[in-house]
This record gives sequence, C-alpha cells and structure tokens, in this order.
Amino acid sequence: MSAVPVAVPPIVQGPGFWRRAFSHRSFAVGSVLSLLLAFAALLSFVWTPHSPYEIDMGLKLLPPDAKYWFGTDAYGRDVASLLLVGARSSIVVGVIAVGIGLVVGTAFGLLASAKRGWVEEIIMRLADFGFAFPAILSAIMLTAVFGPGMVNAIIAIGIYNIPTFARITRASANAVWSREFVLAARACGKNAFSITMEHVLPNIMSVLIVQATIRFAIAILAEAALSYLGLGTQPPQPSWGRMLSEAQTLMFQAPLLAVFPGIAIALAVLGLNLLGDGLRDLFDPRLARKR
Repeated sequence: MSAVPVAVPPIVQGPGFWRRAFSHRSFAVGSVLSLLLAFAALLSFVWTPHSPYEIDMGLKLLPPDAKYWFGTDAYGRDVASLLLVGARSSIVVGVIAVGIGLVVGTAFGLLASAKRGWVEEIIMRLADFGFAFPAILSAIMLTAVFGPGMVNAIIAIGIYNIPTFARITRASANAVWSREFVLAARACGKNAFSITMEHVLPNIMSVLIVQATIRFAIAILAEAALSYLGLGTQPPQPSWGRMLSEAQTLMFQAPLLAVFPGIAIALAVLGLNLLGDGLRDLFDPRLARKR
C-alpha cells in the first residue's frame, strides 16, 4: 500500500521564507522588540545595575543620572534594575499561562474536531462558558479563595486562554479534515488519533503559533493589570504593573516612575503583536501574495 501524502505546513520552508520574513516590516520590528524583552529577562539573572531588592530611603526619588539611569523609586530602589527583573516576571507568567491555554485548549479543539457530534457540542459549550470569566475576574475569584500571588494569576490567565485556543483549533482542524490527504488516510484505515497527530496537527501548527504569540502579548498585559490591582506578582518580586501602581501617588513628584514601566509594557505588547501580525502574513500564502 502506498504512503499517504502529507501536506507540508508553511512552517517548514527553505531560506526563501526567512528572506521574506526579515523583509517584512512587522515581523522584523516585532522580532527586535521581542528579542529585547527576552534579553532583558535573561540579563537580569546574571546582572543588574543595582540590587532591585535593596531599600535605601536616603536615595528615594532620585532623578536619572549616570549612576541611576532611570532614577530611583519611593523606596530608593534602582528603577532600571526593577525593569530588568520585572521583564522576567512578565515572561514567566506569559509563557506558563499561554502554555496552559495552548496545550489544554488545543487538545480539546482537536478532540472536538475529530469526534464531532455531542462531544464537539459539549466542548464548544464549555468554551462559551469559559468566555464568561475573563482573566481579571478569574483572578479576583481565585484570590478570594487562595490569596493573591503569581501562581493564581498564571492559573487565571491560563484558564482564560483555553477557550480561545479550543475554538481556533477546532475551526482550523475542521478545514484540514476535509482535505484530500486526510480523506486518503481515512481510506487507508488510519484511526482518528493517528490522523490527528500525523496530518491535522502539523497543518494547523502555524495558526497556533500565531495565536500563541498574540495571546502572549495579552498575557503580559493581563499580568501587569493584575499586579497593578495587587492580585498578581507580590513583593519583593518586581513587576511592571506594581511599579505603575506604586507610581500613581507620585505623579507630580516623580512622573517618570510611571513613564518607564508604562513604556516597557507598551513596547513588549507592541513587539509581540507585530511579531504575531508578521507571522500571520508569512504563514498565509494569500496574504503574502497581496503584499
């Protein structure tokens, strides 16, 4: 019996793909900003200008200078060091929360697409129910029971991501199930699990990667919002959202305390959104032709 043909997903492409990628402005700018975010987080593990945990009230609210590049906060901590370590918190929350949504949501979406019928109906109705509990509302409920913290923020954001990935996976997988190579695999006697893992999942991977990049940006924004409300990352671990919260009472004394973490959040979210937009254009041949 001859082998069943498998469509090559758009991720697996030659050097021409990368030439187009880096000539795509959204992808190029998004890649640079995203790499800067990752570099800041990695750098904080080995070096910061000063200790982000050391409090010295004699140095509070210093303006930016050669020693303290972005000045100091109300507790005398170096703002530049807080920003570097805060990037680490944002990435940890984003990676784990999106990972939860990606793994669980994709599994449910693939199951719904493969089984159809009442299984698909139950999963989609559960997804609709999940949309009724956004990340901040879920975090408030978890905090009321278990207390505030990064773990609860991660769980809340991860739960919020599951319905999104489930719906996108199911819609993309349904389109693949009607393709000729899947029909050929079914005619050869392959079961639904084998077809899903060998044919369906590889051909929707590009869609999932794009969505994960965009959800990563949303997760960083949600983590900052939860930390701003006191529900996310807790002291003494630095967080961009909590830096904004602490700066709001000092807007007239030291307005830059709110500017620097605000710019960091904006650049991180902008970079990931541009990266996701670029990946979407590059992975979709119709959009690539239009460009």
